[in-house]
Amino acid sequence: MVSLFAYSQFQVSGKVVNKFNEPMENIHVHTHGKTTSTDVNGNYTIYNLKEGNHIIEFSFSGYLSFKQKYFLKSNLIINAVMIINETQIEEVAIQSKNSNVTKSQKENVISKSTIERYGSQNLGDVLKEIAGVSALKTGNSIVKPIINGLHSNRVVTLNQGIRIEDQQWGIEHAPNIDINSIQKIKVIKGAAALQFGGDAIGGVVLLEPNLIKTDTLIGKTMFSLHSNGRGGSAATSLFRAKEKGLNWNFNASMKYFGDRETKNYVLSNSGNREQNFSGGLSYQLAKHSLSMYYSLYNSQVGILKASHIGNTNDLYNAIVNFLPAVIEDFTYNLAHPKQEATHHFLKFQDHISLTDFSSLDVVYSFQWNNRKEFDVRRNSQNTNAALDLDLKTHIFKVDFQTQKGKFELKNGVNLFLQNNEANPFTGVRPLIPTFSKNEIGFYGVTNYNFSETLVFELGERLDFSTIEASKYYLKSRWNERNYDEEFSSFIQSEVGNQYFTKPKFNYVNFSGNIGFKKTFHHNYVWYFNMNFASRNPNVSELFSDGLHHSNGQIELGDMRIQQEKSFKIASTITKYWQQTGFEIHPYLNFINDFIFLKPKGFETTIRGAFPVWSFEQTNAVLSGIDIAFNAVILKKWTYNLGAAYVNGWDASNHKHLIDVPPLKIMNGFKWHEKNWCNFKAEVKNEWVFTQNQFPNYNFSANIIQNNQLVAIEVPISEPPKGYNLWHFYSEIQFETSKKTNLVIAFSIDNLTNEAYRDYLNRQRFFVDEMGRNFQVQIKFNY
Repeated sequence: MVSLFAYSQFQVSGKVVNKFNEPMENIHVHTHGKTTSTDVNGNYTIYNLKEGNHIIEFSFSGYLSFKQKYFLKSNLIINAVMIINETQIEEVAIQSKNSNVTKSQKENVISKSTIERYGSQNLGDVLKEIAGVSALKTGNSIVKPIINGLHSNRVVTLNQGIRIEDQQWGIEHAPNIDINSIQKIKVIKGAAALQFGGDAIGGVVLLEPNLIKTDTLIGKTMFSLHSNGRGGSAATSLFRAKEKGLNWNFNASMKYFGDRETKNYVLSNSGNREQNFSGGLSYQLAKHSLSMYYSLYNSQVGILKASHIGNTNDLYNAIVNFLPAVIEDFTYNLAHPKQEATHHFLKFQDHISLTDFSSLDVVYSFQWNNRKEFDVRRNSQNTNAALDLDLKTHIFKVDFQTQKGKFELKNGVNLFLQNNEANPFTGVRPLIPTFSKNEIGFYGVTNYNFSETLVFELGERLDFSTIEASKYYLKSRWNERNYDEEFSSFIQSEVGNQYFTKPKFNYVNFSGNIGFKKTFHHNYVWYFNMNFASRNPNVSELFSDGLHHSNGQIELGDMRIQQEKSFKIASTITKYWQQTGFEIHPYLNFINDFIFLKPKGFETTIRGAFPVWSFEQTNAVLSGIDIAFNAVILKKWTYNLGAAYVNGWDASNHKHLIDVPPLKIMNGFKWHEKNWCNFKAEVKNEWVFTQNQFPNYNFSANIIQNNQLVAIEVPISEPPKGYNLWHFYSEIQFETSKKTNLVIAFSIDNLTNEAYRDYLNRQRFFVDEMGRNFQVQIKFNY
């Protein structure tokens, strides 16, 4: 023990800021053969240093390197101020002052270390770390973020500053992104980030890649093993950066899981696979910073067999009996029903430095998404997908930003071209049709610094868009929806019992944002923001017409659906002491013509009887509050609290909204012993309350009981009981050389192996949530 910690008695720590006294993240810090990087607050610590004379160096691309000699005989604090290198082109010369996307809305940040803990899971899982963000789930592998009660097309996810276009209209379509390629996640609640679109009524999720530090070659390899699912993941990355010339990086990862298990039974056909790759190149010239990025995401996800019902009896029995209709032995096989998704992402960017205080970004990106959904078939077409969609998206944008005195200006133009091809040879009527969508948008954002403590923000955006589809309607459905009164001009021809139609809709959207950030004495900061945003109906809301195979329900769109219009007022108050901080975020969101899926009953097809969900509109009000608190106790202990409450109200029909997250409280204690190989341990409690505020959409149906037809009420609306879970996490770090280290982590999710169901899981009618899971993670940094 003495030899292990003989040189662990000294450390160097400090804070790195720019000339505006703003903290700088990802600054490369190097001393005596050891390296680290500053965190989101600009802080760093290097452990296990010997007594003696040393040199410490701080570096980051585009900034002058800062070196300082020091003599170490006890723990030491060394702070640094980074100065822009005026002789070089550098992207952060502008961003150092404008690193925040919006000044009037607090940005919630998830750090690299937290993301790595979720390396074998997905984006929706890690986002739950933020108060006010919940998860809309379909089983255990398909997770979509909910921000302040809103999800799907109302939450815009951006990778490398580009919107991810991956058929995100589907509730059971998780974002096609490998979180192992992400360095940092920012969440902006609401539509304040107008440069990324005016339709982000729920919020924006910004995925930022690994930043390359000056003159470094660094890498990471990580392995995870899970007991539940009897699988795991592997990920590796390597980065090379130079002060001048060519920089490069790559990431690769894979996941392999079999059936998950609850406390009492196997979740048959719940396994999943992933194979991912991404890489980038960048080159520094005199006035240009050129970069290229490519990523490939490939996943295969089994859909729970018990969730595919064939009649009303099955659904009713699953809800009232709390037992799945199908329980089989554990297997790694992915049988039908299942879904497969492949997403290609390509981006080219030229960052042009016009002056020391202004820049221009020219970006082109291409995305190609293919989604296949496989149903259980009983004929020779069993291997064919029941739904096969090919989505291709081109985005071209130009962004200009500058600083003039107290003014900071950002404006730009975005061009969006998209085409979706629905494979007509699946033997099944496609849920959504072939369509094209074209958009052009203009935005402008102005920040005015009244003083060092008050910043005012004003933004506006104007979008023009067109959606044109090619779709066959059954004449019976066309007449049932009374489309002939308003949309007879869309009919191109009659083919048997169908109409071939070409619907076309044009939209004009205006979005605006006004707010401020005020800093008071004693580190109080007040953010206030009001924004107006509008969102066009997506293709599923307009044109859905049939069985959605990945969730076993019939979905019906409506061509009469209008744009959603949101007016949100949000305020955030933060206070940070040296070792304590809190954040309070109340909000009020009025949404006219709010679009939602409403259960309507059952419809009988040749495959059986399926529940019918229809897109409808109402005027809605969402109000709530998010609370976060943390405190360091006795130096080595930290307490964290996160709580979120949202109330969703249907103002038109005087009832609560469906699928609104219930009250959730997260508590956790962390212990950090730096002298024990940087040992960390954490116990977390997750308390989700019963959702008592819900609409009654139960419906009547006839089922067979004792060989007789009996009229019953199907309790499809009632949420499950709340639940209380405990989780554990620990890690330890070993220095394997001067520049490498090994981190071993052990965690347990659902420590007490509770059997429970989640109101926000679309499969709650059929099965419990996943039971206890042991995880071991090994990470090698080099």
